[in-house]
Amino acid sequence: MKGKSENLNDENKSKYKLKIGVVVSRFNEIITEKLLEGAKRAFEEQKVDFEVFYVPGSFEIPITAKVLAKSKKFDSILTLGCLIKGETFHFEHVAKGLVEGLVKSSLETETPIIFGILTVENLNQAFERAGGKHGNKGYEWALNSIYMAKLIKELKKQT
Repeated sequence: MKGKSENLNDENKSKYKLKIGVVVSRFNEIITEKLLEGAKRAFEEQKVDFEVFYVPGSFEIPITAKVLAKSKKFDSILTLGCLIKGETFHFEHVAKGLVEGLVKSSLETETPIIFGILTVENLNQAFERAGGKHGNKGYEWALNSIYMAKLIKELKKQT
């Protein structure tokens, strides 16, 4: 027998009126726009309202996600970005800051913030995950943001 949280994907879509905030990095836009296309498709299929906010780069994602989460206008926040490893340590610093900032913001605001950031070694790997042979991770992460929004709503109702 399945518990309630296991059935969240199967339940009537109209049971939960959701709004998702989507933060998209303009850096590596050729990839992030493909991720956003996948996310939009998932939201439209699931009949979920969403609003998109663009930031210059991935490093600006955590502050934007936190402000959106604190606004309480969104049931979850989906972040979309693409970090491509180069020859310097910049990649590691940005990735570490992103993870720490998003986790902290999610815990502080009790709003799910989905880590939808590709961390790849080259552009080819990014294309493979933004609609290529590995599918569109933006689509998958959007479904995760919907699931987590429903789960947190359900858990808060129980407490």
